[in-house]
Amino acid sequence: MIRARWSQVLTTEEVNAITSPWKARGLVPTLIAVAAAFGAWSLLLPVVPTAVLDAGGSETLAGGSTGAFMAATVITQIFVPKLLRRFGYRAVIAVASLLLGLPALGYALGMDPVIVITVSVIRGIGFGALSVAEAAIITELVPLRLLGRTAGIFGLSVGFSQMVALPSGLALADRVGYEPVYVLAAAIGLIGLVVCVRIPTIPAADPTTADLSSVRVPLWRLVAVPMIALALVTTAYGAVTNFLPISVRELDPTAGAAFGGVLLAVMNFAAMFSRYYAGAVLDRRGVPGTVLIPFQVSAAAGIFIIAAVIWAEASVWWLLLAALLYGAGFGAVQNESLTMLFYRLPKSKASEASAMWNVAFDSGTGLGSTVYGMMLTSMTMAPMFGVAGVVVAVGIAVTVADLVLGRNRVAEVNNLAVRLKSVRAPGRDRGYKRPGR
Repeated sequence: MIRARWSQVLTTEEVNAITSPWKARGLVPTLIAVAAAFGAWSLLLPVVPTAVLDAGGSETLAGGSTGAFMAATVITQIFVPKLLRRFGYRAVIAVASLLLGLPALGYALGMDPVIVITVSVIRGIGFGALSVAEAAIITELVPLRLLGRTAGIFGLSVGFSQMVALPSGLALADRVGYEPVYVLAAAIGLIGLVVCVRIPTIPAADPTTADLSSVRVPLWRLVAVPMIALALVTTAYGAVTNFLPISVRELDPTAGAAFGGVLLAVMNFAAMFSRYYAGAVLDRRGVPGTVLIPFQVSAAAGIFIIAAVIWAEASVWWLLLAALLYGAGFGAVQNESLTMLFYRLPKSKASEASAMWNVAFDSGTGLGSTVYGMMLTSMTMAPMFGVAGVVVAVGIAVTVADLVLGRNRVAEVNNLAVRLKSVRAPGRDRGYKRPGR
């Protein structure tokens, strides 16, 4: 019996022959699984804390539900690379989708602390495994010359899912109640389980191909800058998503929370397209990180504008500009940091690169939400956002320092950037001069 094409092993020859990301076997099912994972997460992100409070639970439990989810996510992400090497992408995505989706029904049993925390932890494990596996697999499905645009398309799938699901959760809960929302979240989460059968079999990477015998570079030197850049930008994301709608309500009670939701939608919309733009630039130039600094500046400018508008009690319409600037910076930095990690590490370490990226993202978001929330006990919104802007600016300084010092950095061995030279079109490097010439 002839096996279906989607079940056949994905070969290097097939991948290298691809001329468009959309022709990559397994990409569309992966994107559907990505959208489902982030949709199931985003749908319940504001719903569960609200349900806890409505059921008479404490603010501590309401916040603890999200905290337990994110803690389980980050811890799980550390172990996913080993799971991928042992069981493969399809099995990990299938089990993770099951853990993210089905336990959501457990919230319908009640808002007892044991139930809430247990369900949140189980779903966090599923989300942690999914987020790493789905980001890592894109390096296997497309050739290096298409990695930038593919990562951008990945970002579009994530961004669109979040943009729809985040405001929909509470809206649906208000209209139909909490229990149907739990059922919907479970169904969305299980979509990944259904579509993962269409993901091709990917042979395990051979770590011996990464021969580092001649030159050894400490891992932290390769990953520190993109992880720091991402983490510092995402700390501001934690501040914006939690406290910007509250700030709008204080500035303009008439606009209220509705305008705050519009600002978050604008921010996510800008992030979606800036991620794709950064990916397109990478594929055109062949080097990741070329637009990292400009978009870090954009993100910092957006946060400083928020602080200035709140301090001056100016029109809330200025916050639209702030949301566009920060959203654009936030999205592009995500794409640039992810592709930098993929380029700086050997192909056999793609899952580790994905795990590092996800840990930096989720840790930054969690720290931002927690630390900036604590700061509000001793200061107002304006200086808090000012501090958030300074933190993003620190990331700019780190990136600039790396750019200057990196001119003399020992080149990484057998990484994706080196492999790119073999697939560049004739004449691509015309005019290139060796350093010192």
